[in-house]
Amino acid sequence: MRSNVPEIFGSMVFNDAIMRDKLPKDIYKSLKKTIEAGRDLDISIANVVAIAMKDWAIEKGATHYTHWFQPLTGITAEKHDSFISPQNDGRVIMEFSGKELIKGEPDASSFPSGGLRATFEARGYTAWDPTSYAFVKDGVLCIPTAFCSYGGEALDKKTPLLRSMETLNEQVLRILRLFGNTSVRRVATTVGPEQEYFLVDRDVYNKRKDLIYCGRTLFGAMAPKGQEMDDHYFGAILRRVQAYMEDLNDELWKLGILSKTEHNEVAPAQHEMAPIFDTANISIDHNQVTMEIMKNVAKKHNMVCLLHEKPFAGVNGSGKHNNWSMVTDDGVNLLEPGKSPHENAQFLLFLTAIIKAIDEYQDLMRVSIASAGNDHRLGAAEAPPAIMSIFLGDDLEEILECIEKGTSYKNQGAGRMEIGVHVLP
Repeated sequence: MRSNVPEIFGSMVFNDAIMRDKLPKDIYKSLKKTIEAGRDLDISIANVVAIAMKDWAIEKGATHYTHWFQPLTGITAEKHDSFISPQNDGRVIMEFSGKELIKGEPDASSFPSGGLRATFEARGYTAWDPTSYAFVKDGVLCIPTAFCSYGGEALDKKTPLLRSMETLNEQVLRILRLFGNTSVRRVATTVGPEQEYFLVDRDVYNKRKDLIYCGRTLFGAMAPKGQEMDDHYFGAILRRVQAYMEDLNDELWKLGILSKTEHNEVAPAQHEMAPIFDTANISIDHNQVTMEIMKNVAKKHNMVCLLHEKPFAGVNGSGKHNNWSMVTDDGVNLLEPGKSPHENAQFLLFLTAIIKAIDEYQDLMRVSIASAGNDHRLGAAEAPPAIMSIFLGDDLEEILECIEKGTSYKNQGAGRMEIGVHVLP
């Protein structure tokens, strides 16, 4: 039986609707200003939020909380602390303070630091990211946080992302002011990371030690039928896989993850889940949770979910296409060209700024996606080559060439596609 999606969606998330219901009006408004305007969080507000968050989490079956973060390991990390606080009469009560909400002190000595500090400098801090909603997973209240050293060095993937979002917000607002826009208060980057994956029967998986230990095959004969016929792509989904996707969607929707599209991918046993785009740091948090849930749900169906970028030779690997853009707080997509992009000076300025940034800092972008798995995938079986490139399309490329040459652009206008069947729209 299919789930009631509106009813279960976000049911395990301490989202805006829950905060509006659980928090006093003045506290809710102050927290919203912190989230929307990027202001500092006052400890008195954090104390009230912590109590409401704890009470809600206990209602959802949570006994522990964790500062959920993303160290330089490629996966997430969490240390569980219970809500219990001992009393003089031998009993315990459930407590959670604002200080515990906004800051944690996990041991950072065993996490990768890139040589930033000596091993004995073990102290690390986690700091609450209030722009990403807390959620309950497996009986634990998970609080999205950034992770840094006691000296302020970033030890995670979230901190550099949040820093880049702050910098981009400042610079984009500066440009918008030059165009006379004084109403926009904040600009956010948005991402919709698609997630490709392979599903393998667990009994077959257990026969391959290379899959077990490496996440990919190291040797073996080619499959008698690969993707030569292109018949798996968008093909009819097997009932067993469909059952997996249904359970996966339910778990993702409960956590407020906007799982939208599902289909067979090109390679045999390869599939994809694509979410609706959201603010960049929230989308990244959601993608980390998505990968964990994909693996857990597969176990319930006696399957294994492979997330390695290139688990099998000779067929497509699994990419994670990022649909990236910049959006103002009043809903304007700054990379939307409009009907007459050659007259849209604001769009052309942002477009050329991005082109220049990719051209001048392509080495940094390349390094940011470099990993053993991804480099194994790039350049083969549909994957792009291991270089940075930009494809604009014929119209935009012609507009930029006219600007470069100082010539007039002749707008061809929208054409009508003729396919020879009048009944089709």
